[in-house]
Amino acid sequence: MDDYDRTPALAGALRLISPPALRRHLRLAHKRYTFLRSIGRFYRDPRRAASSTDALLGDLVYGWGNEGWSAFPEFLSASVGHALATKGAILECGSGLTTILLGLLAKQQRRIVWALEDSHEWSATVNGVLRRHRIDSVRLCTAPLRNFGGFYWYDPPLKEMPEFSLVICDGPPAQTPGGRYGLLPVMREKLCGGAVVLLDDAKRDDDRGIGRRWASEFDMRYELLGSDRPFVRLTFPARAFSE
Repeated sequence: MDDYDRTPALAGALRLISPPALRRHLRLAHKRYTFLRSIGRFYRDPRRAASSTDALLGDLVYGWGNEGWSAFPEFLSASVGHALATKGAILECGSGLTTILLGLLAKQQRRIVWALEDSHEWSATVNGVLRRHRIDSVRLCTAPLRNFGGFYWYDPPLKEMPEFSLVICDGPPAQTPGGRYGLLPVMREKLCGGAVVLLDDAKRDDDRGIGRRWASEFDMRYELLGSDRPFVRLTFPARAFSE
């Protein structure tokens, strides 16, 4: 039985034997232990995580401790699977657990992950985890969202950035004017032919609408995937935008 499977039993035992403060302390300690152990398992065999049925992804989400905001296992599985199947640089919109996992993969494959983040506080948290695990394959760019006229989006250092073959889009936050639409208008010149975009949170009408709008405006193939929490996969034509 994996640590993630034992969590309900652990929680029941803690309620019986521990005061609230001690329960919180023990729960956090258990999450840290689970995360550390799961990160090691992921690094040794990342292909396991490409299966959404593998308990390793559940352990990672639980150990990360940000369950309300972290990507669900199905989306994490798709992100890892596409990272294993593609070559070249990876772009992530928003940062978190996926940043850590993609960074570990990129370190093994001698690739780079560029992650865009608008929260300095959250960026510091993610950077702390990257340093702790010696993940030097991630370039985390932190800056407030910028008004592009009609929508807000990240302000990326385009001149420094390579072409990307894979984009994992889980940001900016839903309340941002224009939502996540800005990804394509801002980044299209940096996306290579055949690049794949994975858009999380497709349970929301707004995000599904953004995916369909991208597909129409940028000649992309649109697929709605996932069962527990839907996400969108969009694929660009094989030709590059610059051609």
